[in-house]
Amino acid sequence: MNKRMKILICYDGSTCADDAIQDLPRAGLPREADALIVGVQDQWLPSTVGANAAVPTIVSTNSFAARRAPTQLEPQANIGIAHEKKLEEASKMVSSSFPEWDIETVKLKGSPARKIIRQAKTYDADLIVLGSHGRTESKRFALGSVSQKVSNEAVSSVRVVRGQAWKNGSPSRLLIGLDGSLSSHAAVEEVARRMWIMGSEVRLIAVRDAFEDNYQGVCSYLDAARKILERAELTVTELIEDGDPKQIIVSSAEEWGADCIFLGANDEENSSENLLLGGVASAIIARAHCNVEIVRRKAG
Repeated sequence: MNKRMKILICYDGSTCADDAIQDLPRAGLPREADALIVGVQDQWLPSTVGANAAVPTIVSTNSFAARRAPTQLEPQANIGIAHEKKLEEASKMVSSSFPEWDIETVKLKGSPARKIIRQAKTYDADLIVLGSHGRTESKRFALGSVSQKVSNEAVSSVRVVRGQAWKNGSPSRLLIGLDGSLSSHAAVEEVARRMWIMGSEVRLIAVRDAFEDNYQGVCSYLDAARKILERAELTVTELIEDGDPKQIIVSSAEEWGADCIFLGANDEENSSENLLLGGVASAIIARAHCNVEIVRRKAG
């Protein structure tokens, strides 16, 4: 009996969070799965503030409070009610696309990125889904800081979604960056495991520098990856490039019109010098025009 996939969906009521939910049917996810929708109300006021005290509506990038001038105040209880309503709305949106999913919601308080990472570990999530930017009203919060931190530090795979104009039911274009590691092989296997719309295409890009200029090794790796994907009835094309991986992958994805870039994440046994991990993956997440999914192999 196959284990049901466990998906943690981050939701803060922002347009990007809505985009992340609307993207789910195009992510190749199973018809049956367990989903946990997480909303984090950021706490930045001292804990000595009483329950009935007025607090600023705008508190962070992931506050569920409505957009208003920073000086406007609202009782804490009303913020909590709005928070719960947003989660209920998100649950209905997910359920409309995946009626057979078992969906739960949880409301947390604290630092959004830290809470998401911790909750994903507790939940034993296979995949975290979140928008590329959360709700923000203040320049003192860096746009995209939550998605970057979660992508870098979570033990689960992470899908960072950018709003795009899709045709319902149209095939997907998926680009996979390869570097010869076990992690990039895991990205290939994950794409092959998913349920894609008929006619979906995959482009494999191998940056030769990542293979220490071993051309024969590059060709062998690409051939093995192509066979895995073709068995999943995906159309596959291959590219071998020289240069900076982050620039090559981002520019190729945009030129080709990719819907999502898949990358393998670092493994403890892999060299820290692996070119498609660490700072390169972070740069791709920040610069890509499309969705980016970081695939992590789970122990066992």
